[in-house]
Amino acid sequence: MPVSAAFLLVVIIWSTTPLGIVWSSESMPATATLLLRMATAVVVGLPILKLMGIKLDWQPKAIKVYLYSSMSLAVGMLFCYIAAKYISSGLMSLAFGMAPILSGLFAQRILNERAFTPIKKLALVLSFVGLAIVCYDNITLSEKTWFGLLFISVGVITFSLSGVLVKSVPIELHPLSTTLGSLIMSMPLFVLFWLISDGTMNYESWGLKSISATLYLGFFGSLVGFIAYFHILKHLAASTVSLVVMITPVISTGLGIWLNDEHFSLALLAGGSLVVCGLGLFQLGDKYLKRSENKSVINNLT
Repeated sequence: MPVSAAFLLVVIIWSTTPLGIVWSSESMPATATLLLRMATAVVVGLPILKLMGIKLDWQPKAIKVYLYSSMSLAVGMLFCYIAAKYISSGLMSLAFGMAPILSGLFAQRILNERAFTPIKKLALVLSFVGLAIVCYDNITLSEKTWFGLLFISVGVITFSLSGVLVKSVPIELHPLSTTLGSLIMSMPLFVLFWLISDGTMNYESWGLKSISATLYLGFFGSLVGFIAYFHILKHLAASTVSLVVMITPVISTGLGIWLNDEHFSLALLAGGSLVVCGLGLFQLGDKYLKRSENKSVINNLT
């Protein structure tokens, strides 16, 4: 697959995933939707794995990776699906835009990475202020937004922590193997959540939009997007890949307003802009500052 096509694919899939979650939960219970989405990914993914000649690794370190990854797949995604009942897809996307910053905080503790530079700290403040503005704007529309914010916060924190824990395991695994291994390890939890919450499949009440969104997320959101992401991660500079995180909240918010009649206001525009600017500063600020300093040194020498 051409790298440019893979990059575009990741942007499209990540931008449409929040709206897909909201639509899939319209007429289907969150636990049933999540179970069907992940089951679809496993059923489609296993034959692809076999055709590609990739074997699932079941050594202890690989299992550890699958378990850490299942934190975000099972627990994190469950809270995201519950949150979809209370908040817009745009707010969901902006909240997930904070994941790289939260991952950086966890990495300092778990991976002993360097503390944030002043620029990263400024980016953190900008992003949180922007998100707070958007959250307050949504709370004024509905008091139930508090529930959604609580659930999505747990989902984003779990997702960020899971990614850092996966990095802490010294093992090289194929992305598709990691995805399917994690899904297989998570399936008992998906079934358990479904049994505890409802345990029935009242498909007579399911709408075509919810069914289509669930299948889309199962195939594209859980398989294709993951493979494309690791493809661009392998062939592009990290700074280029980081653009995905800055682009997707903007597109996702726009799609929610256009296709799902979600709330638009100046507060959303201002807060969303601060979040995106904060993410950009977090991902690229130090790099451009260092480049600028190097140019100054060269100019002084010449």
